Amino acid sequence: MKKWYGSAGVCINNCSEVLMVLQGRENELKKWTIPSGGREEGESFEECCIRELKEETGYDVEVIQTLHTKTGYYKEYEIEFEVQYFLLNVVSGEKKIQDPDNLIYDISWKSIEEIDLLDLSYPEDKEFIRKLVEIGEL
Repeated sequence: MKKWYGSAGVCINNCSEVLMVLQGRENELKKWTIPSGGREEGESFEECCIRELKEETGYDVEVIQTLHTKTGYYKEYEIEFEVQYFLLNVVSGEKKIQDPDNLIYDISWKSIEEIDLLDLSYPEDKEFIRKLVEIGEL
């Protein structure tokens, strides 16, 4: 069975807002998510996360810590997945979409109250994001 590997990065600013991107394929409903993407050959999970954040948001980031690993199975693609989640710090750059896959439509810092109201690509991420924002750790 095929397996897909990726990384996702959580950035929280001084106002306790989380960096989110609006994503989706053309002619599909767009949903919000934390920046994430697939690992390229020879790339570590950390390197993947740093690259994906730059591509999707324009920000340069550093990894603060590993948060957790999510695994599962996408029925529609018939593929297993493993995604490493990281807590990140923005070190430079400016908000700019430069996604080579053309899947990103907006970039925004969202409060946890706003995230509660959003249509999320991965709603299961909401609780751990809430914990990070509210208590600063998992």
